[in-house]
Amino acid sequence: MNQQLLSIELTVNGICYHVNVEPSLRLLDFLRDHLLLKSVKEGCGVGDCGACTVLMDGKPVHSCLTMVAECQGREIITLEGLEEDGKLSDIQQSFIEHGAIQCGFCTSGMILTAAGILKENPNATLEDIKRGLAGNLCRCTGYQNILNAVMSVAEERKQK
Repeated sequence: MNQQLLSIELTVNGICYHVNVEPSLRLLDFLRDHLLLKSVKEGCGVGDCGACTVLMDGKPVHSCLTMVAECQGREIITLEGLEEDGKLSDIQQSFIEHGAIQCGFCTSGMILTAAGILKENPNATLEDIKRGLAGNLCRCTGYQNILNAVMSVAEERKQK
């Protein structure tokens, strides 16, 4: 059975795309298969692990549960879009400095979720960060280094 294609416009990492998509195409598959943005990972496919997290209009969403057709007029940011003037963002750099990257599978989702948390709440406390990251799983159990990395950025931003 052929589905009728939908014509949508969305912005991904600062680039505007006009695309025709099947209504059932997941944002995850669009980003990975059509735009070749491989930082977006599929872990569980049901929104439990957070590996597929991207920012939609600045808020973390699970791209495995989001249909690309729902992204009409939206701004999507993946890990590739976080860099600033060709340099890693402060959150990306902090993950490196604090040893928060182990196998790397959860890293993209963790960083994007952290970016969303700190955008929504620039005065986030450790408890706010823990609560915000609760939907992201790290199979390597690197949670303490991840929390340290995000708290470090939160504290640095408060001092600026």
